[in-house]
Amino acid sequence: MTRLTTEQLQILQHALGLDQYGQGKMYRNHFCAGGDDEPVCRSLVELGYMETFERAYLPYYNCTVTRAGKQAVLRESPPPPKLTRSQRRYLAFLKADTGRSFGEWLREVRA
Repeated sequence: MTRLTTEQLQILQHALGLDQYGQGKMYRNHFCAGGDDEPVCRSLVELGYMETFERAYLPYYNCTVTRAGKQAVLRESPPPPKLTRSQRRYLAFLKADTGRSFGEWLREVRA
């Protein structure tokens, strides 16, 4: 099992639509490599973490992430930072999406 370089991990995460901690919903699975990204993608293909595909309308080196690549992202992505109580509360406010200000929401939640 080969450890991924930072560039390899970032490309796999981006191709899947994940954040730098490998979190989020995998809402896509493609990467169009150009410039400095192409050699990195070719190395991922050699490792079995990506595979190539061709489309006439896509001019670059195009890849998708394999099952092994998805497992590597989950295995090698760093854990997200610990959030303080205040940060967790603010994220809950954003998720609630009530249309109120943060102060109004806090007063409502505490009541």
